[in-house]
Amino acid sequence: MTQDTREGSGGFSEQERAAMRQRAAELRKEAERGRGNKAATAELDVLAKIEDMEPADRAVAERIHAIVAAHAPELSPKLWYGQPAYARKGKVVCFFRSGQVDKERYSSLGFTTEARLDDEGGLWPTAYAVTALDERAELTIADLVRRAVG
Repeated sequence: MTQDTREGSGGFSEQERAAMRQRAAELRKEAERGRGNKAATAELDVLAKIEDMEPADRAVAERIHAIVAAHAPELSPKLWYGQPAYARKGKVVCFFRSGQVDKERYSSLGFTTEARLDDEGGLWPTAYAVTALDERAELTIADLVRRAVG
């Protein structure tokens, strides 16, 4: 997605939000009819959690969700400690923590030991502070997510 398709918040455009709400409604209907599967329910939970966030965190969480979906489609969204996370075979690889929810000055994007990141030199980052995402940060996140699923 290019910068010009987004609202000023840096998150999804209104059209993209409408599509997400429509997808969430479809997942809810499937679950109500007993046809919803566990993965669909987990995705719905993540989308609902993101929608309930404060605007600044929502914008960041939406972008991270889109980046993970685009660059690591093999990861499944799920809630982890009440926050959006992305798992492979049930094990969380990366996660988003809302600074607003945690009463911290910044949100964070983190990686668990399941992530296949470089462990060279005896010291490497496993979490990143996030307050806003520019194009460079989005490219960095996309690279980290691709490497994490290796």
